[in-house]
Amino acid sequence: MPLHAITEVFGEAGLTQRLSYEIGRLPADSRYAVADAAEWALRLHADQRRTREPYANHVLRVTLRILCHYKVTDPEVLIAALLHDVVEDQPWAAAGVANHGPPPRAAALAVITSRYGARVARLVAAVTNPVRPGGTDWQSLNLQYVEHLATSLDAEPWARVLKLSDFTDNGVGIIHTVGPKVRHSARKYNGFLPVLRELLDRPDTPLTEGVKRHINGQLDLAERRFAAILDADRR
Repeated sequence: MPLHAITEVFGEAGLTQRLSYEIGRLPADSRYAVADAAEWALRLHADQRRTREPYANHVLRVTLRILCHYKVTDPEVLIAALLHDVVEDQPWAAAGVANHGPPPRAAALAVITSRYGARVARLVAAVTNPVRPGGTDWQSLNLQYVEHLATSLDAEPWARVLKLSDFTDNGVGIIHTVGPKVRHSARKYNGFLPVLRELLDRPDTPLTEGVKRHINGQLDLAERRFAAILDADRR
């Protein structure tokens, strides 16, 4: 069953159950760490929501997509997928400090390092968006983000895998988003496609050719959905 269909029918509980089943198929020495990261990620994101669902659903789908559709069983990559938004969205909770003042990103990454190792923290850092400067218009922000993608993922092939699953969940899943955010997201995500396609097609991106074809198909689907949304908006 497609991941968004699981979400619609069974919600967070269904996604959590599917992840638990898939984790159970991993080698025994990998299961505990991935399960521990899943429990921590769900706790950190527990009070966070997207437009119409718990934020944890996104985290679970990103991880399940990598595990089930990308055929990646590397526990550190799966842990990084579970934690990919923690430093950006929940740095105070991750660092165990009060939620005020500048986001303690370095402290959050230090906690991730202590719990799961330097490689996991490095992958999470690579997919963490930079802090948005105040007073910057959305077009400039999007350009800055595209440049950040190209730079941060250039030397981190496994981080590309995380970002591709993250983007697929947001891009293909845009039809599950409601409100004015739909048009803004379509404009934003459409500008990311060229750099993501280039990163996907690089020889050192650690996915099989079959998986790369699958992801390119998903990017094509996302592009068609963006075009339909933007065309309707122009009308």
